[in-house]
Amino acid sequence: MENRKVIAVVGATGAQGGGLVRSILNEVKKEFAVRAITRDANSPKAKELKQLGAEVVQANVDDKDSIVKAFNGAYGAYCVTFFWEHFSPEKEMEHAINMALAAKEAGLEHVIWSTLEDTRKWIPLDDKRMPTLMEKYKVPHFDAKGASNAYFEKSGVPYTLLLTSFYWDNFIYFGLGPTRGMDGKLRITMPIGNAKLPGIAAEDIGKSVLGIFKAGKKYQNKTVGIASEKLTGKQMAEAITKVMGVEIGFNDIAADDYRKLGFPGADDLGNMFQFNKEFEDNFCKSRDVKLTKELNPQLMSFDTWLSKNKRKLESVIKGEAATA
Repeated sequence: MENRKVIAVVGATGAQGGGLVRSILNEVKKEFAVRAITRDANSPKAKELKQLGAEVVQANVDDKDSIVKAFNGAYGAYCVTFFWEHFSPEKEMEHAINMALAAKEAGLEHVIWSTLEDTRKWIPLDDKRMPTLMEKYKVPHFDAKGASNAYFEKSGVPYTLLLTSFYWDNFIYFGLGPTRGMDGKLRITMPIGNAKLPGIAAEDIGKSVLGIFKAGKKYQNKTVGIASEKLTGKQMAEAITKVMGVEIGFNDIAADDYRKLGFPGADDLGNMFQFNKEFEDNFCKSRDVKLTKELNPQLMSFDTWLSKNKRKLESVIKGEAATA
């Protein structure tokens, strides 16, 4: 790791962090070295990263001091939170401030924060178009990240706010894949009508992040939005049909009905999709496909991602559990 800038990656065994770790390890010019931060350095995924050549360090975002130690000596860090593990916006903001403070204390030269919109700037809490959740939020997993931007902006550390997009991997690992209705037909269900939804492969998020770090100061103290394609639900269903060779329909239900589906976070996701639909223009304009391709020339299209993950999608359709 001599003469190479160290990038510390929070959540290194997760979708975004893992993609960045592998991107740094596979970089031809070897400009950077990677420090993979994980809560369990003995997990199979952590051991796999170590075998690939990553420095693996154990730390916990609940413990700011452990993050400071993990950041010490690094050039930059990639910071991400894990809402779907605890469903707590407050905990997510606590983790964000711990990372922002740790970045300052460790003297980092560049921190990239994986964020999303604070939807309350568009839909105030007293707006009855969608229910207020947890008394303080419209889309909790968006709002907590957006509200946490201020921690990084005020940290004194050069930052980039990274607006991510819908992971296509959600069709495999997050329960959003094709399911059979009472009529036996397969459909993907999202209450987005004809609105386009910016999407990206989770692996490409990491590659795009590496592009931001490689650009030096160009994207510091700025917001960068990334996406590979912007597709309607119908277009996604048609693409899945073409690659899988099985008819997949698009089920556009009302956001109210989606919120009542009963799975953990259904109300949050129902509000999210409603926000995506009602503020389509703003949401899409905030994510630049051309810029994403410049940051990551290997950016996958939805068709390419589908072809690469065909077997995993087949397992989903068969009702088998997929593993990351």
